Amino acid sequence: MNRRSFIKFSALTGTSATLASCGNPEYHLIRFIPEDRLVAGIAVWKPSICPLCSAGCGLTVRVMEGDAEVIRDGKLGVTKMGLAKKLEGDPQNPINQGKLCTRGQAAMEVTYHPDRLGHPLKRAGSRGDGKFEEITWDQAMAELTGKLDALAAAGNQKSLAILTRPQRGARGAVLAEFANRFGAAAPLAFEFFGNDVIRRANEMSFGKAQLPTLDLAESQFVISFGADFLGTWNSPVAQNVGYGQMRQGRPGMRGKFVQVEYRMSQSGANADEWVPVKPGTEGVLALGIANAIMKQGTRKASDAGHAGTLVDGWMTGLADHTPQEVEKKTGVTAARIERLAKEFSGQKPAVAIIAGAAVAQTNGLFNALAVNALNALVGSVETAGGIYFTPQPANLGTGTNFAKNGEIGAGAQVLFVDGANPVFASPKAWKVKEAISAVPYIVSFGNFIDETSVMADLILPDHSFLESWVQSAPESGAKTAVSMMAPPVMRPLHDTRATGDVLLEVSKKLAKPLNMPWQKFEDAVKEQPGGNAGRSPLPKPAPAQAAKYAEPQFDGDAGQYGFHFLPYPSIAFLDGSLAHLPLLQELPDPMSSAIWSSWVEINMQTADKMGIRQGDLVEITSSQGSIRVPAFPSPGIAPDVIAMPVGQGHENYTRYASGRGANPIEILAPVKEPETGSLAWAATRVKIAKAADADGRLVLFAGSLRDYPPEGMHR
Repeated sequence: MNRRSFIKFSALTGTSATLASCGNPEYHLIRFIPEDRLVAGIAVWKPSICPLCSAGCGLTVRVMEGDAEVIRDGKLGVTKMGLAKKLEGDPQNPINQGKLCTRGQAAMEVTYHPDRLGHPLKRAGSRGDGKFEEITWDQAMAELTGKLDALAAAGNQKSLAILTRPQRGARGAVLAEFANRFGAAAPLAFEFFGNDVIRRANEMSFGKAQLPTLDLAESQFVISFGADFLGTWNSPVAQNVGYGQMRQGRPGMRGKFVQVEYRMSQSGANADEWVPVKPGTEGVLALGIANAIMKQGTRKASDAGHAGTLVDGWMTGLADHTPQEVEKKTGVTAARIERLAKEFSGQKPAVAIIAGAAVAQTNGLFNALAVNALNALVGSVETAGGIYFTPQPANLGTGTNFAKNGEIGAGAQVLFVDGANPVFASPKAWKVKEAISAVPYIVSFGNFIDETSVMADLILPDHSFLESWVQSAPESGAKTAVSMMAPPVMRPLHDTRATGDVLLEVSKKLAKPLNMPWQKFEDAVKEQPGGNAGRSPLPKPAPAQAAKYAEPQFDGDAGQYGFHFLPYPSIAFLDGSLAHLPLLQELPDPMSSAIWSSWVEINMQTADKMGIRQGDLVEITSSQGSIRVPAFPSPGIAPDVIAMPVGQGHENYTRYASGRGANPIEILAPVKEPETGSLAWAATRVKIAKAADADGRLVLFAGSLRDYPPEGMHR
């Protein structure tokens, strides 16, 4: 036996032993013929697109030859193939400009995750108990087409419902076309931290129902009302690049940043000035600043144009929103409001941003309209240093109307679930789990078992993004239109198929074929509009009635439930969809340094009064239920507010996330913003009580926020 044969034999037997020890002795490894022509030790860089959030950052992927365990023709074996080794930001991409966030760095774990589904699965036990059996793709396709043919034969095509996360691009186009040609309703989209309120406000103010692109690099003054734009909101990498340019990229010039919020976010921690405000009064503060600007004479009401007419009292100078009156509502002093107004109007260009908890209130739309009017007043719309709206090649998005009613479609007989996990990310009061359980047949296209897909009758696992054609047309993040596509970086590891190809194949196999316009998903990707849409003047918005300020409404009597409850997107997990990635579990939270755990932030003085110390278990109770989590006393939160990151508390989401921490969404009240129907996720009151002493479940990378005793003199 020569040296090369010995190494091959050793690798094969070693891998076999590993598999056997993992409980798969029935597999016999086969050495397949190598599938790629790569030079050993030489890296090849290939393009791709990060799928972990909607920003659509471009990637370059380092690919090298390596041995991989793969499934081919139903057999497990080992082969040499090109394997993705490292993700980097694409320096040519106008969104992320060569940068990549930590979440993007962790995206590769999606492909190599040990709990990733490798075969089509059919439910073998009771619904939701997690018992599945492996079946072939032929069996899976036959079962699915049989169910759809039965609907068509009964003339009941409308009872097919499709539930997906917001999709922009070819995947959304294939889903929408499939639904349309089959006769089903358009796909419903679900996203817990949705931006429907902002899109609606921008549509009313500027005629553009989309998120803005922030030109931070050219700004001199930025005031943010609740937007964690450096952490989790909109296009964080693009915004961090622009922010860095604003602060350090212009010699002799450093823009100022003011953050308005009632719980310090990662963005707030970077601000020059942090302004605490009462929940739901962010719009009032914006109008107080506008009133002061008008009084200073630097701007007049008509300068805001149409955006100003949408705010009651704007054209008469906002007489009800003097700094003195605003102080009573917001808690921000009149002198500070007048100073901020002077700085905002005097340091040009300036921009105001709103998102997060500021729009997750019952009066969230009013708050957004007020900030839009403030931007328009100082001329910060579609100008350098302000906000832009990225030209859109076409309407590529799916709707977000699921959150309006918490329903999946009355009378659904077959449900497709693609990328959404509403059972985890919905308040229990919506009874989403019960509604989905009532659907006779559920098909999931996910590649992991989660709280929603575990209820499926059939699971058709998707390729990972590195194994499939990908395409994206980001809604924001660049001044020019951006449309990207990329071929697979590597061959599939498992017996999976691209969801787009599965739907196209099903459309052909139906008794009455749908005659879809594409033969393969690759065709749909290549057909999507390119990024050559030019800038054009903003359209004229439709007339609308002026909005009048209304006090924010909260679920729970203030006398019984004394704290505002603020769930916020985790810097690592966002809405919880990334909690299965171990690298992100290991990522210390930038504000608490917590890892692998849940916690609730509570004001330090409030905690002292209640005898709550770091790590003590606290019971949080709303009108909808209770959860217990460790306490984290913090100086960066208002005394009557507690805050908790979303992301942990999964019951069923791989070995890394299951049974870890608590889910704050469970106890939210089903309060809505009335215009859009969006969940007002910051409108729940709670009460808290110490439940037990610290038991070690709060894991911190650092010690605590308390100061260490001063060091004495050393000799």
